[in-house]
Amino acid sequence: QVQLVESGGGTVQPGGSLRLSCVASESIRSAYAMSWFRQVPGRSRELVAVISGTTVNYGDSTKGRFTMSTDKDKGAMYLQMNNLKPEDTAVYICHVGLPSGDAWGQGIRVAVSS
Repeated sequence: QVQLVESGGGTVQPGGSLRLSCVASESIRSAYAMSWFRQVPGRSRELVAVISGTTVNYGDSTKGRFTMSTDKDKGAMYLQMNNLKPEDTAVYICHVGLPSGDAWGQGIRVAVSS
């Protein structure tokens, strides 16, 4: 079972930036999709960004501000978040779709507050 561990979260002021990382415990070269989601208590999980093949898609609320990248050789994915807003406050969770099944991270908190 692939384990995913996120890092890079924290508290930032509005307009600031953070870069999240997600590292897998073993090879994810066979992944068919790699994604970032976010979760706010009381709300359903929201898709932030997804890479499938060479195609990257972003949620409407993060398009133009967030950039997702991956490095399958390193078993890693990243989420560069710029111009952060208070409504971006959430737990961010990475996900990998593999032929053997889905893998999810534990989540990392991002808080945007002045």
